[in-house]
Amino acid sequence: MLLTAQSLSKRYGDVVAVDGVSFELDRGETLALIGASGCGKTTTLKLLNRLIEPDTGEVRLAGDGAHAVDAHEWRRRIGYVVQSAGLFPHWSVARNIAATCALLEWDEGRTQAQVGRLMDMIGLPAADYAERKPAELSGGQRQRVGLARALAAEPDLILMDEPFSAVDALTKESLITDVSRLRSEIGFAAVIVTHDFAEALAFADRIAVMDAGKIVQIGTADELVRSPSDPAVEALIDAPRRTAARVADALGAG
Repeated sequence: MLLTAQSLSKRYGDVVAVDGVSFELDRGETLALIGASGCGKTTTLKLLNRLIEPDTGEVRLAGDGAHAVDAHEWRRRIGYVVQSAGLFPHWSVARNIAATCALLEWDEGRTQAQVGRLMDMIGLPAADYAERKPAELSGGQRQRVGLARALAAEPDLILMDEPFSAVDALTKESLITDVSRLRSEIGFAAVIVTHDFAEALAFADRIAVMDAGKIVQIGTADELVRSPSDPAVEALIDAPRRTAARVADALGAG
């Protein structure tokens, strides 16, 4: 088992943001945390990475407890991809990707080789893109650079917070295909936060549906569709069905 989250809870005053969340993640597996805004999914992701600290509960990565090391050392073991990439605007693409390598004090030769390899893998060859600034890239290209930065230090685990939400539908489809390919090639595990059930279906091995800070059901897409155990799960499943029905009606009318 690569990752274990056990009874994670986080409260802000009278508001319970995360309430006793537990799950496990195998090596190479992807888990989607999905639910309506305010359900606790992004807070859960930040608890895994120690961007915020839990009131109760424990996170373990490859058997190591999150609080056995300093927070910055823990975060260096985990890749993190955020919405809109979160790149340093005045740094070149290559320097953005190499940021974690620099923190880990890799030598220049190893860093350059890693940056070049990852840029080839994300379809942005170094010869053409290494010295460009983020403002010179499209939204989809910036998101690919953000993924390469998260992968640069070769982590076993990547955390992804709405990584596809800031791009158009065609770019999203291409990004999901490319990230899935990279996951197959490199073998990293991932926890992805999304509000889009169709996106979770396309990308994740298992889906954890959250509501009011709790995981109300976790399983494969087939398990959730066949046996939804909570109204929040039923609502998520029905949403893409209603959208598909509206599209079918519109096409039929045309």
